Amino acid sequence: MADLSALAVPPGLTAGPPQPTAAELAKRGQIRDTAQKFETSFLSSMLQEMFAGLKSDGPFGGGQGEEMFRSFLTEAMAKQITKAGGVGVADSVQREMLKLQGLK
Repeated sequence: MADLSALAVPPGLTAGPPQPTAAELAKRGQIRDTAQKFETSFLSSMLQEMFAGLKSDGPFGGGQGEEMFRSFLTEAMAKQITKAGGVGVADSVQREMLKLQGLK
């Protein structure tokens, strides 16, 4: 039987890729949060434009109150879309931010 002790990992070294530090994990979490906030902001702007020409006339229309609170509605919808997986903007932004930080 062959001696496999030469293939053992020397003490103090780990096999495989280096494990991320706590600071690196925290930085990655911050980058992910920032990318998701950016996507939410982007989607909110897009939804506001989508609703810009919408008239709410009729017997149950909200009038000025509805117009005033529409931005809150679009913000809430954008947050839900992002929470459900978004449209891919956050992933792209996160990738680029990680590259800029040298974290890949």
